[in-house]
Amino acid sequence: MGRAWIAAVLAFAAILWAGGSRAQGAAALELVLAVDASTSVDGDLFDFQLRGHAAAFRDRKLVEAISGHGGGISVTLVQWSDPSAFRVLIPWTDIADSAGAARFAAAIDSLPRRPLRGSTGIGAAMLNAAGLFRSAGEGGPRRVIDIVSNGYNNIGITPDAARERILAQGITVNGLVILDEVPWLADYFAAHVIGGTSAFVAVADNMASFGRALLDKLIWEITEQSPAAIQTAERPE
Repeated sequence: MGRAWIAAVLAFAAILWAGGSRAQGAAALELVLAVDASTSVDGDLFDFQLRGHAAAFRDRKLVEAISGHGGGISVTLVQWSDPSAFRVLIPWTDIADSAGAARFAAAIDSLPRRPLRGSTGIGAAMLNAAGLFRSAGEGGPRRVIDIVSNGYNNIGITPDAARERILAQGITVNGLVILDEVPWLADYFAAHVIGGTSAFVAVADNMASFGRALLDKLIWEITEQSPAAIQTAERPE
């Protein structure tokens, strides 16, 4: 086992120990953060996605959104590519304050930067993410899947078919698209990927704008505030 994996295991242990006193499912929001690790994402972009998530959980505005949200949030971070390649990077972690957010950010920093490669199976990633939720959704916390990608589905179940099954479970799917390769990707996500209560697509025009778009997206999801400037293409409810 390499040093990077040992560091990651220790970081996971710390956040699990810190959240162990809270009842499972007690958070007001369960959020799956799913980052693209397919062939279209090189090592630099994959690392950039992870660093962006770590920076967001250290940001004062996000911490305030979490601490002001009754029950806090429960979050897990995963990476995905083709239908057979889906990996949980950080298990479910309860975050209610700045200390919890800082531990989660430190756990992200400790992760090895290893993209999965493979094709872009967004539909399969959505279904795999939906299978991770701890609650059943009936009167429980809101459940949201957050798909980050720079490409469109090119293998496996279509996002439309996956979305239909996921929405039937009361789960919302949001998206963050990186427009470094496919200029129409936001419209694609709006039409075929996102769905559910107040679903939206956040857009990063390039790597430089990714951090800002990611932070805004997380705050929107936690506070349930509909962003003013989002893709408004027709989407199912």
